[in-house]
Amino acid sequence: MVYDIDITKCQECAGRVEENSDTGEMECNDCGLVAGQAIDMGKDYRSFSDGSGDSERHGMKKTYLIHDGGLSTDISAGYKDAHGKAITGDFRKRLYRLRRHHQRSRVQKSSERNMVQALYELQRLASHMGLSESVREQAAYIYKKAAEKKLVQGRSIEGVVAASIHAACRDNGIHRTLDEIGRHSRIGRKEIGRTYRKVKQDLGLKIRPAQPSGFVSSFCSKLEVPVLIESEAFTLLEDPRIRKVAAGRSPTGIAAAVVYLACMKYPENYRTQRDVAQAAGVTEVTIRNRYNEICDVLGLDRRVLGKQ
Repeated sequence: MVYDIDITKCQECAGRVEENSDTGEMECNDCGLVAGQAIDMGKDYRSFSDGSGDSERHGMKKTYLIHDGGLSTDISAGYKDAHGKAITGDFRKRLYRLRRHHQRSRVQKSSERNMVQALYELQRLASHMGLSESVREQAAYIYKKAAEKKLVQGRSIEGVVAASIHAACRDNGIHRTLDEIGRHSRIGRKEIGRTYRKVKQDLGLKIRPAQPSGFVSSFCSKLEVPVLIESEAFTLLEDPRIRKVAAGRSPTGIAAAVVYLACMKYPENYRTQRDVAQAAGVTEVTIRNRYNEICDVLGLDRRVLGKQ
């Protein structure tokens, strides 16, 4: 229940105010003053005196994953009459044609056709990445705002969809690299990155920079190393000296270098730079440079580190 006023004490006699279950009003137990009206935000039901009626007077909730919000009517494809029997013959054919023309009439404007195609691509890409419904909803909302700002003009629909998904993942703390998104999309990582920066700037999205700690678990899972390596990598990232090195640098490169350093400390779980580079989606040169910088600030000897 949601109330139009927030009150627990009567303004007249300071008595206790409670809800009357019969009338839905907020009444004082002592003087009977009606302090407010309770608003039921639940489902709306309809029933008649004979007990019959439709128990569902509501449809699906509004969603950005459908171009019209899911609020428009549609002709069911069940083709059954009021008694539940299947409709056959010429009437079934006419109903099929009516449903087809109705679906076509729902999408007439070019902007609506654009949204239909974009949302189909969004669902496909999000399904491959295993994203939740809330992240898909937010990505669809970002794409809709980008389309209203005319950011899709001159760019591919797939690129703006991928950038919207990347923005939604970043905003929800889901760390997915551009390479991972580009692997499932038909657009390269560079184009996705450029489009993402444009969408973020023009829409004024307040998205915090990604942190290296968000990628460690994913990299360790791909490398199939024990939890000891992952724990060591997180411990290294907490060092203020490594945080200083990570400032202004790619978080994926720092995370990959830290994971590689953790593997070097435990030779039985050693992984080559090529293995870590493939798991992290960065080059071996990036890992080597970040690794050397981390060893320098920590005062570690790179020649004997693997013999510990």
